[in-house]
Amino acid sequence: MNQLTEPSFSKADFGENFVWGVATAAFQIEGAAKTDGRAPSIWDTFCEKEGAIADGSNGLIACDHYNRLEEDLDHIASLGVNAYRFSVSWSRVQPLGDGPWNEKGFDFYDRLISGLERWGIQAHLTLFHRDLPQALDDRGGWLNDEVIDCFVVYAREVCRRFGHRLASICTFNEPWVISILGYEQGVFAPGIKDRSVAMQVAHNILVAHGLGMKAIRELSPELSAGIVLNMSPIYPASDDPADVEKAKIDDGLIVRWYMDAICHGRYPNDVMTFLGDDRPIIKDTDMADISASVDFVGVNYYTRNFSSTGNPWDVTSTGNQVTDMGWEVYPDGLCELLCRLNNDYDVGTLMVTENGAAFKDILEDGQVNDVERQSYIQSHIFATLEARRRGVPVEGYFVWSLLDNFEWASGYEKRFGIIHVDYDSLERTPKASSFWLTEYLKGGN
Repeated sequence: MNQLTEPSFSKADFGENFVWGVATAAFQIEGAAKTDGRAPSIWDTFCEKEGAIADGSNGLIACDHYNRLEEDLDHIASLGVNAYRFSVSWSRVQPLGDGPWNEKGFDFYDRLISGLERWGIQAHLTLFHRDLPQALDDRGGWLNDEVIDCFVVYAREVCRRFGHRLASICTFNEPWVISILGYEQGVFAPGIKDRSVAMQVAHNILVAHGLGMKAIRELSPELSAGIVLNMSPIYPASDDPADVEKAKIDDGLIVRWYMDAICHGRYPNDVMTFLGDDRPIIKDTDMADISASVDFVGVNYYTRNFSSTGNPWDVTSTGNQVTDMGWEVYPDGLCELLCRLNNDYDVGTLMVTENGAAFKDILEDGQVNDVERQSYIQSHIFATLEARRRGVPVEGYFVWSLLDNFEWASGYEKRFGIIHVDYDSLERTPKASSFWLTEYLKGGN
């Protein structure tokens, strides 16, 4: 059971400069997939594969955020947050991922940032949140060194246009998800199942991150820049030595592979040995490029994980609540993870860049009483506070997500938003969790 207790605590306990935000991603909310010059991404293509998306849906309309920008800005402002994290659709601002820029695409993000400025809300921009332009995938995607170069050009152009207006910029969101779910397990775009390919992609993305960081530094040396990683504590499912070893390797693949490379300029020896012939090809300058200094590491945390060499771990065995994604509610794991990152790595600032939960929300009489989500958010905010009390320099917390949205391979079946979206009418309805967050940010407990 969870060990942290939750006495009365308030926003004031975090200090005046703490960043409070909500987060989204372009493909999941924007829609307007064929509007104003946007070209397909790999996720547009993946959605066309039979059986790829649980409900057979796609991102053509999504939440129609592209056409409902002002309405959504009003919702963000009403929450009382001081920050908004969003991603740029590469194929919207540079349709082919190379060559001409699309001014209508840039205009959308200019209007978004301008709207945030009017409300006094910080803009936290993510350059890449899974949606590689299809034209670049046709050229080999992340296996092609030319695509790394394309990313650097793209990063430089976005930074040139918007860097001076941003509170932070992130190169990549969740490279583990991009590489492993997309290229080893094949359950995400582009749907490849090859471990050696996946590990080369994981490496190349980190190279692109490092070179992107250098480009950002050249243009905007004062801009806070970093990377966002999905991470969880990983425990062996039993005392069996095989489970203990598997948990160590799984931790190496999910946490240490990225953190060791970024902070120490090397990959974990035990993981490299485990990979054998699936190890990536590493060029002489790669690790130095990857370990270019970052101002922050963003942490996306949802649950803890267990490793087993036998039967899969039964998520209900702990007695803790389980979300609609089948993930255990375990706020202690967030505090544990933040403390570990601070102890094991010299990263400077940490940010909780995504944290939230999917539940089977019911809209009744114009209301969504999502008390389970409210409790989830509250307990994880407290876990963040506890990490700060233990000396961890965690300086921000972002709820995932602002809106119910296209949840990748789950389609629209899983709802993470603190604002409900009716996918027929596209009407937005704030949930009880959003009202709780607003009251909390006013200074209440």
